[in-house]
Amino acid sequence: MPRGRYSLHDPHDRTPLGEEHFHCAPGPSGWRYVSRVTTPSGDQTGSVDLALDDLGRPIRLALQAADWQVRGAALDGVTWVRTDPTGIHATEGTVRAHAFTGTSPAFLVATARLLRLTPGSPATRVRLVAFTDPVLAPRTVDQSWALVKSEAHATDNGPLSVDEYQVNALDTGEQHTVHIAGDVVLSAPGIELEDLETPPSVFP
Repeated sequence: MPRGRYSLHDPHDRTPLGEEHFHCAPGPSGWRYVSRVTTPSGDQTGSVDLALDDLGRPIRLALQAADWQVRGAALDGVTWVRTDPTGIHATEGTVRAHAFTGTSPAFLVATARLLRLTPGSPATRVRLVAFTDPVLAPRTVDQSWALVKSEAHATDNGPLSVDEYQVNALDTGEQHTVHIAGDVVLSAPGIELEDLETPPSVFP
C-alpha cells in the first residue's frame, strides 16, 4: 500500500499551495485512494476519497474543501451532489462524461487507469468533470491523453516502470507532461512527489 506525501504549488509561479498526505492500494474490485490536504503551515483544508472499479470507472468520490463537499459516482455518465458550507442547500449534477478530475494527483492516476493507453497509440479524447478549488465548482473539460513512452528505471526494490503521458487541454491547447509509476504520480504540473514510504502498486 503506497503511502506518501505530495507537495502542491501553482504551476505558473510555483507559489506553495500545500501538501497532500495519501495512501492508496489496488483491491479485488479496483483501486482506492484516500488523502488529507493541508496548507503550507500544516492546517487541514480538505480531503479526497476516490474508489475505482476494475475498469477504472469512479464508483465513489468524496471531496471536501474548506466547508464544501462533493459526493459523486459514475451513473449515466457521472453524477454528483455538491453541498454548500451551511449544509442547507445541495445541488445535483449529471454530465455525459467519462470520469472526474481535480487538483488531486489521484485523478491523474484514475484517468490513466481508465484509458489504459499503449505507447505509440493515437491520442485518446476524454471528457471529465473538474471540481475546482476552493469551492469545488464543477466544470466540464475535454482533454486528449497520449502515452509517449514507458521506461524501466533501476531502484533498490527492482525495476520501476514509469509512464510518460502528454495531456492536452482541448479548449485552450495547453500541453503538459505527467509521469506516473503504477498508482503514484512522480511529477505533473503543480505536483511533486516529496515522500514515498513504500513502492507504487503494480496494476494487473
